[in-house]
Amino acid sequence: MVKIATWNVNSIRARLGNVLAWLESVQPDVLLLQELKATEDTFPSMEIKALGYEVLMVGQKSYNGVAILSRAPLTDPITRLPGEPEDEQARYAEATTFGVRVASIYLPNGNPATTEKYDYKLRWMARLRDHACGLLTGEQPVVLGGDYNVIPAPEDVYEPARWTTDALYKIETRQAFRTILNLGYTEAFRALHPAKHAYTYWDYQGIAWSADQGLRIDHLLLSPQAADRLNACEIDRKPRGKEKASDHTPIWCELETAA
Repeated sequence: MVKIATWNVNSIRARLGNVLAWLESVQPDVLLLQELKATEDTFPSMEIKALGYEVLMVGQKSYNGVAILSRAPLTDPITRLPGEPEDEQARYAEATTFGVRVASIYLPNGNPATTEKYDYKLRWMARLRDHACGLLTGEQPVVLGGDYNVIPAPEDVYEPARWTTDALYKIETRQAFRTILNLGYTEAFRALHPAKHAYTYWDYQGIAWSADQGLRIDHLLLSPQAADRLNACEIDRKPRGKEKASDHTPIWCELETAA
C-alpha cells in the first residue's frame, strides 16, 4: 500500500510541532501540504527530512505555498500550474513518487465573489481542468490532492442555504469542479463514503469546531488508474482538536501498489 495524505496547515512554522507529530504517528508515504506561508529559506526542511522525507516546496512570503513530502524520491517536478505564465502565486506543485503522479493544490478562495478574486478562481479551475486532462493521457496513476476551496454538494457543508453566494459553494464553482471529475477523475472520499457527513475545515471563530459546523473542501481526486487501486480514504479529525491547530485537518487515501 501507499498512503497519500493532504493537509492545509495554515502556516507551517506555526503548526510544525503538530505536523511532525502527525508524520511520526501516521507515517504517510506522501503528504501534500498547502498554505505554508513560508519561503524556501524559512521552510523547515531539515526537521522534515530528519523523519525520512524528501521535499518539493514552492514558497511565497506570508501567503500561499505548497509542498510535497515523500518517503521516496520525487522526480520530474513542476512548480506552477500551466496556462497563465504571469501568475506568480505559489499554489501548485507536482512530481512523481511511488510510481504515482501527485500534485499539491491550493486552489484560490475566490471571496468576495463579486470581485476579480472570483474571476481568478474560475480561471485557475479552468487551467487545472486542462492540465488534469493532459495528465490522463499518461499510463501512470494520478492523485490531485489539496485544498480545493470547493464545497461539492449540500451534504458537504453545515446549513448549505447560508452559502449559496459564497465563492466556495456558488453554482459556478461546483460546476467547474464537476468538469474536472467528468474528465474521468474519482473523488476518493465520496467513492467510499457516498452518504457520510464529514468535514475537513472548521472556522476558528465561534463554536464551529465544538458544534461541528464545518466544510468539506479538501479533496483527493484520482485518475482511473489510481481509482482502481483505491483501498481506503478517511478524514483524520484528531489534529483539528490539538492546541495551535490548523483550521483544516488531514485527509488520506491508501492505494494498492502495482502487482
